[in-house]
Amino acid sequence: MESPGGVPARPLSYEGVWRFTAPTTEASVPRARHAVRDLLRRRRVPACDEVVQGLLLIVSELVTNTVKHAAPLSPEVAVEVAVGADRVRVSVEDGHPCRPRALESDWAQTGGRGLLIVRETALAAGGRYDVERTARGGKVVWAELPLKPL
Repeated sequence: MESPGGVPARPLSYEGVWRFTAPTTEASVPRARHAVRDLLRRRRVPACDEVVQGLLLIVSELVTNTVKHAAPLSPEVAVEVAVGADRVRVSVEDGHPCRPRALESDWAQTGGRGLLIVRETALAAGGRYDVERTARGGKVVWAELPLKPL
């Protein structure tokens, strides 16, 4: 980021990257959600309530997916929050090599729609999401939303 005249601009007070890990257990789902919510509040990130609620839903879905599907190969889950001037990205990393897919499942089912929810929440806010491999053979699933929705 540069200011007029080519001088690097100072980052805004809320910009930065924060990362934490938790055991791959059910108790980590609400803990991760609360940690992200508290971080956004503490840093005074200027995200509207709709964006914050979308991010918290995404964190819950992604950590739940890790607990349900990756725990045998990944005893820890890593959550990263990266806040820029106008966007916020949440990433959830685990050590399981399988790449998840957003299933178009039967809405009468009680499960199987976590990544679909992540995709739809990100896209509805004007954001995006993806799944990437890590250097250690696991994966990171991330979603990025604008601080102010469409």
